[in-house]
Amino acid sequence: MMLPSALITGVAGLKLTTNERAFFKDTHPCGLILFSRNCENHLQIRRLVDDAKAAAGSDDLLVLIDQEGGRVQRLRPPLGRTLPPAMAYAELWTINPNAALAAARITARLVAHDLRGLGINTNCAPVLDVPVPGAHDIIGNRAYGATVEQIAALGRAVAEGYMAGGVVPVIKHIPGHGRALSDSHLDLPSVEASHEDLSVSDFATFKLLADMPAAMTAHVVFTALDQNAPASTSRTVTERIIRGEIGFNGLLMSDDLSMKALSGEMRSRAEAVIAAGSDVALHCNGDMDEMRQAAEGVPELKGPAMRRFLAALTIPEKQQPFDLERAEAVLADVIAGRIPAAESV
Repeated sequence: MMLPSALITGVAGLKLTTNERAFFKDTHPCGLILFSRNCENHLQIRRLVDDAKAAAGSDDLLVLIDQEGGRVQRLRPPLGRTLPPAMAYAELWTINPNAALAAARITARLVAHDLRGLGINTNCAPVLDVPVPGAHDIIGNRAYGATVEQIAALGRAVAEGYMAGGVVPVIKHIPGHGRALSDSHLDLPSVEASHEDLSVSDFATFKLLADMPAAMTAHVVFTALDQNAPASTSRTVTERIIRGEIGFNGLLMSDDLSMKALSGEMRSRAEAVIAAGSDVALHCNGDMDEMRQAAEGVPELKGPAMRRFLAALTIPEKQQPFDLERAEAVLADVIAGRIPAAESV
C-alpha cells in the first residue's frame, strides 16, 4: 500500500475531473482543502469528499476548510451559518471574559457539528496572530484581541470546541502574521521587530497553544531571524522558533504555495517548505499543472511527519455530545452583540 504524500491539495470545481481522480490515485495526497468554488449543496460536498477518499484509496484523509467566521468563511448561508468574526468574542471579553470563553467554545463546537456533517474534519482556525497598530488589515478583525493572554485564552477555547466536535484545529499563522505590513497573498511581508519583541508578543500566543495538533506557517520574513527567507521556507525559523522556542510538535503545514509571497516554480516551493521542516505542503488553487509540480516536490509521509499526521487523525474519533439548541442560542446572542444568558454558557 502506497504511503500518503506530504501534500494537501485543492481541486478545481464541484466534482473530481478525470485528471483529478488520476492525480489522487497516483499521488495519494494526505489532505483535500475545500473552497467556495467546491461547494454548491450539502449532498454535493459530501459526494466530493467521498470521491476524493475513494480516488486516494484511503479514508485517512484530512479534509480542510477555512471556516473562521466573519470575512473568512467558505460556507455561507444557505450552505453554512452566519458566523461572527473573532473580534466579536474579543468585544464580549471586555464585558465578561468567562462568557466570552464559554461562547467561543460552544459556537466552535457548533461549527464542528456542521462541518462533520459534510465530511469535513479539519478547520484552518483559530487565528492566533497578535495585531499591532499600523499593520495590514489582512488579520484585522480575524484576531481575538490585542493581548497575548486574551488571544491565547479565546484561541484555546475555540480549538477545544472544534476538537470536542471531532474537528482538527489548525492554529495559524505560526510564528505570527500580526505585524505584517502587507498581505502575503499578494506580496512577501517583512517584519523588522527584534527577536526579544517577537518572543514576548507574536510567538507567545503560539507557545501557549503549542500542544495543538496542527499549525500553518506564515509566509513572512522575520529579519531578526532570517533575512533571506520567510518563516515557511526557513529552516532556521522552523527549528529554532517553531519547534524550538515555541515548542510546537504537532503537524506543521505551510500556508498556500500559490500565494504571491513565494516565488519560483511550484515544485521548488514545495521542496523549500519541506526542506525547511514543514511536514506537509499546502496547495490550494486547484490548477492541475501546479498540483503535479507540487506533488513532485514532496516526499511520502514517514517517520515523525507520519506520526504527527496520524495523531491529528485521532481527533475526529473523539466527538463529544453537546446541546445543539443551546449552542445555536449562544451564537445568536454573539451575532446580536448580546451577552449570552448565564444558563446558555
